[in-house]
Amino acid sequence: MSRIGKKPVELPSGVSAAVSGQTIEVKGPKGTRSFTATDDVTLNVEDNVVTIVPRGKSKRARQQWGMSRTVVANLVTGVTQGFKKELEIQGVGYRAQMQGNTLKLNLGLSHDVDYVAPEGVTITAPKQTEITVEGIDEQQVGQVAAEIRAWRKPEPYKGKGIRYKGEFIFRKEGKKK
Repeated sequence: MSRIGKKPVELPSGVSAAVSGQTIEVKGPKGTRSFTATDDVTLNVEDNVVTIVPRGKSKRARQQWGMSRTVVANLVTGVTQGFKKELEIQGVGYRAQMQGNTLKLNLGLSHDVDYVAPEGVTITAPKQTEITVEGIDEQQVGQVAAEIRAWRKPEPYKGKGIRYKGEFIFRKEGKKK
């Protein structure tokens, strides 16, 4: 039995869900998101509650049961609250600023890095050393944050680079004479 899959997904006020075949579409104040489940599970919407039930006892059906429930719960969270990732920049001369839809990063490279925000994701730079990535799709928000971080990952000696807010970087001791 899937402990996650057994839990129903409650729809808060202002959110509606419609099932057509294996596709569920969730509408909320921040937008609309949809998910197509595999044939191993059945999606039901009754009285503002979404339930997922496996079809059969196979291992794949049980795997898809919990995963589908989590994806539907993330759709509901995305259209109500949205998702947010915060990044911090550490290093002398490292900074970020927004110019329209483009994030300009100075990261000690021979050139500036220009990152264009994809559709559905909002990037802001409230300070020169902070970047905020927001959107209704958790996967897309995480992917954009990871792509920005990949330009200059935190290094273990001085800790310089782009890190997630609250991320711990294991520090190493430098060479000794």
